Amino acid sequence: MATSKTIAVILFLTTLVASSNAAKKATTRPLAPAILIFGDSSVDTGNNNYLPDANFKSNHIPYGVDLPGKAASGRFSNGKLYCDIIASKLHIKELVPPFLQPNLSDTEIVTGVNFASAGSGYDDQTVLLTKAIPIAYQPTMLKSYITRLKGIVGEKKAMEIINGAIVIVSAGTNDFILNYYDFPSRTQEYPKVSDYQNFVLKRLEKFVKELYNLGCRKMSVGGLSPMGCLPIQITSKLSRGISRRCIKSENKDAVLYNRKLQKLLPAIEASLPGSKILYANVYDPMMDMIKHPAKYGFKETKIGCCGTGGLSDMCNSGSKLCSNHSEYMFFDSIHPSLATYTYLAGSSYATLSKLLDA
Repeated sequence: MATSKTIAVILFLTTLVASSNAAKKATTRPLAPAILIFGDSSVDTGNNNYLPDANFKSNHIPYGVDLPGKAASGRFSNGKLYCDIIASKLHIKELVPPFLQPNLSDTEIVTGVNFASAGSGYDDQTVLLTKAIPIAYQPTMLKSYITRLKGIVGEKKAMEIINGAIVIVSAGTNDFILNYYDFPSRTQEYPKVSDYQNFVLKRLEKFVKELYNLGCRKMSVGGLSPMGCLPIQITSKLSRGISRRCIKSENKDAVLYNRKLQKLLPAIEASLPGSKILYANVYDPMMDMIKHPAKYGFKETKIGCCGTGGLSDMCNSGSKLCSNHSEYMFFDSIHPSLATYTYLAGSSYATLSKLLDA
């Protein structure tokens, strides 16, 4: 027969285990009801897999080599994207599925999906070359998503989820590279890059307001990266005998665009009652990686891990692959590696977490 001392010990241990389990459950409880993603290849988790005519797809090796099962899911990197890492930090889910993926479960729908498309942009002309889903059409996809969500949880709960969802928007780079720098189809209409920036920002403002009208309230809108430091841009402007270096003029344009965006977002927020719209700074942390690679464990910042830094932006089964992916800032000639996305998610999370209190 157990003594009172033994019983006391058992009760203490039981209470300790229960408290530990409760604490663990509390720390893993989702910090937001859902996550919704819009934009281009920087956040496309596989929608282009289901677009027969899309010119950019990453549903083949070596993309996804560092994902579980080494599966090429349609993400333009060796592993998770920025948006996946943020979703994990928010304890929502480990991977954000593309909305176009067939047979999405009710659970996946309720906790959020991805509407982004590789090759997309705010300028509708951008997708004439890429055959991607235009940014302007992605709110229409959101409407379809909301309809299904209402069918699962009811109209009231559905709108609570949309109102409380963390919304990530990442686009703009394709607009400048495809319409202004490499294929200057917009330069006649907008001789000054500042004028084209204003055009793109007006399109961005219209897009954000459409998301708001559909119920989105907590949004993070990404600025431009150092476009002139993308391996493909360095290669395209490379002169014989000159070492690989960033295109200063393109980076200067990105800085100006970002300054305008930082002024625009508070104005948009002020015009939309109940909204919280934050600027996501990717330029400064990426530039710091380029200037101080050793600080991040990088040995290469101007050539992609996959390929040789040539003009092709895609990796394929015949591409040369670096041995240590985490030592490369870029995975291919355009897209960051998992290591870079991890640093970006870490540096932006403190700002992004302000949406949780909104």
